[in-house]
Amino acid sequence: MRNVKTAILLGAGCAMLAACGGGGIFNRDRPDEFAVQRQAPLVVPPDFSLTPPAPGAPRPAEGTASEQALEALFGGPAARSEIETSALDRAGSAAPGIRSQVGDPATNIVAKGSVTRDIIAAPEGDGQSAQTLIPS
Repeated sequence: MRNVKTAILLGAGCAMLAACGGGGIFNRDRPDEFAVQRQAPLVVPPDFSLTPPAPGAPRPAEGTASEQALEALFGGPAARSEIETSALDRAGSAAPGIRSQVGDPATNIVAKGSVTRDIIAAPEGDGQSAQTLIPS
């Protein structure tokens, strides 16, 4: 009797587990929830002789979902305040090759201390051999 109950439970467990097959839960092909966007309401065009858009082409007035998200988050180009405009005018413009001139060994720099000297003198690389020392 005990063997029969064990066999029935084992068979039921196997049947339930067999229903869970099908590639696993992490390998499903599902839509990207961040790529979904709202559809604009339909608008009747003023001229009915317009050519219809190509199937699947984005609407020219809307943009992509990522552009709409950036617009919602950051609000597009905002006008600069008077203080910001004044500061930018006083700063002037930098020379076009300033970034390459800063890294030139012939460029004179101001001594900022031993830590800055160590950072500037550090060898170039991808950081794989980087080390740090924490004083105790």
